[in-house]
Amino acid sequence: MTELLRVEGIAKRFGPVTALRNIDLTLHQGEVLGLLGDNGAGKSTLIKILSGYHKPDTGTIHLDGEPVELSSVVHARSLGIDTVYQDLALVDELSVFHNVFLNREVVRPWRLLDNRAMRRRARAAIEDIGVGIPSVDVPVARLSGGQRQAIAIARSVHSDARILLLDEPLAAMGVREAAMVLDLISRLREDGEVSIIMILHNYVHVFQACDRVNLINDGEIVLDKPTDESSVEELTEFVVKEFRNGRRHARG
Repeated sequence: MTELLRVEGIAKRFGPVTALRNIDLTLHQGEVLGLLGDNGAGKSTLIKILSGYHKPDTGTIHLDGEPVELSSVVHARSLGIDTVYQDLALVDELSVFHNVFLNREVVRPWRLLDNRAMRRRARAAIEDIGVGIPSVDVPVARLSGGQRQAIAIARSVHSDARILLLDEPLAAMGVREAAMVLDLISRLREDGEVSIIMILHNYVHVFQACDRVNLINDGEIVLDKPTDESSVEELTEFVVKEFRNGRRHARG
């Protein structure tokens, strides 16, 4: 598989707190990489570095084999790296098509919104990823959690994202809604044009949706393994072992 993104030796501190230390990570074209770890392990900090929100203290990021310094979220997006956070950054009162084009509005002369063009293109973008919604004219507030997540993903894919960073896309979802989002990720995976890194907590979801899993513990990646070479049981056993080792070291 073609290597799309490579991270080497990334470290990040916030005052006396070390969030990340010596992170090495790779992402291949069309791959879905699951990122696991306890709260505070460093997952969100890593995502924010890859999205251009934080700058690493040390280390390098390579995109398409070339070193890049991500100066901002806008810069990362211009390179095809987009992020969908837990809050989704959707405006409940606005229609679906206005949310798809939020901060990316299509305008006509005299700075008038081209609602007709945005409505048409939003409908095509949503149909293209196979998501069923009542209409692109309905307010986002009327959609289910799974549909809202799909709209946020459609917005990134429509903006030509090549790397999609998903921060806990299945958090607080019911079984049906989670299945809908997993199905969407599966279709994107089969299409192969978008590579995905997503933070997950449910190990079953990792093996349903991901090609490979990375486990972060105390700011370091301690496991990097293809999902077809592992299992929920093995992953659980490894995490328990890491936890026990951490408690042993803490006691000195």
